[in-house]
Amino acid sequence: MFRIDADRARFREIVRGRIRSDLSKYLSTPELIARQGEHAVSVPVPQIELPQFCFGANEKGGVGQGPGERGEELEGEGGGQEGTGAAGEGEGQHILEVDVELDELAEMLGRELALPRIEPRGKRQLVSDSARYSDISNSGPDSLRHFRRSYRQALRRTIAAGEWDPAAPRVAPIREDFRYRARRIVPAPESSAVVIHMMDVSGSMGREQKEIVRIEAFWIDTWLRSQYENLEVVYIVHDASAKVVDHDAFFHLRESGGTKISSAYELCLQLIREKHRPEDWNIYPFHYSDGDNWSARDTEKCIALLREEILPRVNQFCYGQVKSAYGSGQFKKDLDASLGGDERVVTSSVAERGDIHNAIRAFLGKGR
Repeated sequence: MFRIDADRARFREIVRGRIRSDLSKYLSTPELIARQGEHAVSVPVPQIELPQFCFGANEKGGVGQGPGERGEELEGEGGGQEGTGAAGEGEGQHILEVDVELDELAEMLGRELALPRIEPRGKRQLVSDSARYSDISNSGPDSLRHFRRSYRQALRRTIAAGEWDPAAPRVAPIREDFRYRARRIVPAPESSAVVIHMMDVSGSMGREQKEIVRIEAFWIDTWLRSQYENLEVVYIVHDASAKVVDHDAFFHLRESGGTKISSAYELCLQLIREKHRPEDWNIYPFHYSDGDNWSARDTEKCIALLREEILPRVNQFCYGQVKSAYGSGQFKKDLDASLGGDERVVTSSVAERGDIHNAIRAFLGKGR
């Protein structure tokens, strides 16, 4: 390794150490979400000291030496133009952006929150190409010719034909003796998971509440993606009715109607029955709301749907209640009273962004 490569690797490790120490801050801000790519995220890292040149005093004169005081305007042809705005006296803050793989970010999250690894429940058999050339074929390119196998086959043929002379051992392979390395295609068990994010988008869920949900969903998906080979994410929004939407609509859609939570649970159950059978999938429904529901009767219906239909099919059901100026918070109380003893149900309450890491730890801390 060249010295510059070693220096670069050491610097990146210093930066990653800074990210780990500041991870609790990133857990409550949306800074990483806008910088997310398919496999990595660009992390802004402030206050990293950068190397600077230090100049000594030049006592012999030279360019820049002569009469006048520092900062005094120079006279002459082509005078400069006046600038706009007042100059500041403080130092600027150095901001670096470092690309971090999502798997590495998930590892940092696991250490920060002491999260256990998940033991997958649903499995399905997928056929995938083995990464190693562990099979032998009678045909193939010369670059994959297996010398030992080819020689052994030629020796067997020579002995079988009676042409072997121990006094003058000689083996001359022919085309039919050649053997080649080949890839083996084998069925490999591959764990798959689906995350179903459901959110109340009625008028009481404002921008701040949705921002909190957005941060929670980012870290939940990052962790679960590191635990499963395949992760599918589904977004459901609801007010008095529910529908499946894309990622952008989930975090920006706002309705003004009432709130009927059972509509979201019924749609979630429909998706599980039709597309994500529990025999094949690890299923994680997450519901976010400010705790208002249109009637106590609908809350009873939600609890019945959870107890009888949804919980037997999922790894874990999580309800996150976000405090708003208009939400009563009653739904979490009803869930805890009716299903608080079921380990498959996890509820959390977020009053402000500083509570987000506690909610994430509650949701992911059981390793289900």
